[in-house]
Amino acid sequence: QVQLQESGGGSVQSGGSLKLSCAASGDTRCMAWFRQAPGKGREGVAQIYLVGDSTYYADPVKGRFTISRDNAKNILYLQMNNLKPEDTGMYYCAARYGPCSVLASTNFNFWGQETQVTVSS
Repeated sequence: QVQLQESGGGSVQSGGSLKLSCAASGDTRCMAWFRQAPGKGREGVAQIYLVGDSTYYADPVKGRFTISRDNAKNILYLQMNNLKPEDTGMYYCAARYGPCSVLASTNFNFWGQETQVTVSS
């Protein structure tokens, strides 16, 4: 069983930065970040395949967010720069045993609890 624990959320002004962390127990090949804005569905933000470190970003965050992993510490990160009010929401860390495929919530087996990100204009 994989357990995931997020941290690092908070409140910033537009243009600011935040870094989310997700401490993982267990061995997984694909990890990702999702978010859910108030009144909207959960959407994929970014994912990383831990064999070769290939990454994928959703269009709204390309060029602003960076997903990475510290393999020695088994921690997943999401560096978020130039934050916008539309980035506000609950952010979730997710993982699966298999390789990465489509960035969709149905493709992930393990989830952490949410961490709140609020960006004010």
